[in-house]
Amino acid sequence: MEEGAQGARVPEQFRRLFREHYQEVARKLYALTGDHAAAEDLAQEVFLRLYRSPPDRLEAVGAWLHRTLTRIGYDYLRQRSSNKALLEKETARVAAWSEGAAPSGEAEVITEWEKEVVRRVLQKLSDRDRTALLLREEGYSYEEIAVRLEVNPKIVGTLLARAQERLKKKYGQEEERSDGGRSEADRRGAGL
Repeated sequence: MEEGAQGARVPEQFRRLFREHYQEVARKLYALTGDHAAAEDLAQEVFLRLYRSPPDRLEAVGAWLHRTLTRIGYDYLRQRSSNKALLEKETARVAAWSEGAAPSGEAEVITEWEKEVVRRVLQKLSDRDRTALLLREEGYSYEEIAVRLEVNPKIVGTLLARAQERLKKKYGQEEERSDGGRSEADRRGAGL
């Protein structure tokens, strides 16, 4: 009987903690992020975590909330920084392309053919190799790649080197197949 009574009190206790601490949590998150909307969303995440897995001692909830809001805030800032860097990199690449002369029709066909070969080769690699190479190409650090692949950061360099070797080997094989097929078609078209 006592367990059921405690279960009924938990929501009221949570509501009380929410009312007492929400403004302070949101204010600290705004100070950290500089974004009101993000601070509100992150504050809700803090209290969702509190609801799902409260600290053992609720009298220490203030310290728990501070640690949690700090982690959530810094995670948000890291993600925002990473997204901003990727956007800037992509914008710079598009700007560089648009500033240069427009490629000829032949150059576009060759570029599209090369992209198709790379896509086919990437599909032939293992998921881990493909993911590692794509993350590195997008500018992720070795540490970020290690986290994403769930491997020790010390092996990322070796993992990438081996993946690049496999990519080069398969690319060469694919290019030979494509060139061989094209040369045969060219010969037939020329009546040879």
